Amino acid sequence: MTAVKASDVDGLIRRGPDPRIAILLVYGPDTGLVFTRAKALAEAFVSDPGDPFAMVKIDGDVLAQDPGRLVDEAGTVGLFGGTRTIWVRSGSRNYAPAVEAALKAEIQNARIVVEGGDLAKSAPLRTLCEKSPKALALPCYPDDERALADLIDRTLQDQGLRIARDARDILATSLGGDRGASLSEIEKLALYARGQGQVSLDDVEAVVSDVAGSVLNTLIDAAFAGRSGEVERDYRRFRHEGMDPSVMLGSALRHALTLLATRLAGEGQSASQMVANWRGLHFRRKSLVETQLARWSPPALRHAIQLLQDAVLACRRADPDLAHAHASSTLLRIATEAARRR
Repeated sequence: MTAVKASDVDGLIRRGPDPRIAILLVYGPDTGLVFTRAKALAEAFVSDPGDPFAMVKIDGDVLAQDPGRLVDEAGTVGLFGGTRTIWVRSGSRNYAPAVEAALKAEIQNARIVVEGGDLAKSAPLRTLCEKSPKALALPCYPDDERALADLIDRTLQDQGLRIARDARDILATSLGGDRGASLSEIEKLALYARGQGQVSLDDVEAVVSDVAGSVLNTLIDAAFAGRSGEVERDYRRFRHEGMDPSVMLGSALRHALTLLATRLAGEGQSASQMVANWRGLHFRRKSLVETQLARWSPPALRHAIQLLQDAVLACRRADPDLAHAHASSTLLRIATEAARRR
């Protein structure tokens, strides 16, 4: 078996895989991390990643139609010799036969990096690479707190910056479950703090957004926490700013779906434990979301989701004034229900 533990993947990439390994499968639910690691592995094997003869990119759906192409590309000699990387981007069709053919071939001076999706344990592509001595299967799961802290430190150090411990702790709780989005936020913070030497808590609060949130969080949190007065105030503000009522309802619907998924996944846990496992939740929202999780049961959330879905449909069919009436009344109805559950 050549499956690699998720905690060992970063170290393996830093050291460099055994050059005798021809195929590296990078897969998992964190698409940003999958891309970042696949890119690092693909580029590290060639002297010039910008050379199209040394770095060949193929879409997985293309290989599904022509399984023999992967072996052909791996056996092609570069225009000026040297090593080559074939980077296979994830597709919607099954291209495991192309990878299977490559595992049976003799490949020299070439590395195949396969960017997979969220593959189940029984997925043919994952099974092939885990069982073959010529391949490695590298899982990419959302960063835990320790991995996020390491990512923050390394990324800021590359920019000549340090970060205060309290600032790092708050930053880590504000980052989401996608490595690409997390890196974007850290790099934005580094740009803001350039020349300071150390990133402070004030810098974090000034720059870092809620990766998983939106400008509508105040309105949505007020509704699901049972604060009708705040719902009326915030709704008037957003309407005055010209926001589409279906956009406001859509944000509320996504939040309700996330609340339901969190309640179902955290069965038997307290509201505070469920909040602690909610990646990407901004630290300023935690107490309000904890209140929501404590008040809303899964059946009640399913009912709220149905109300919101019906309201979104009604808004799309109505004129602007009537659409706003549908949206505001639905959010106030949710707030009333939440208050009743206090």
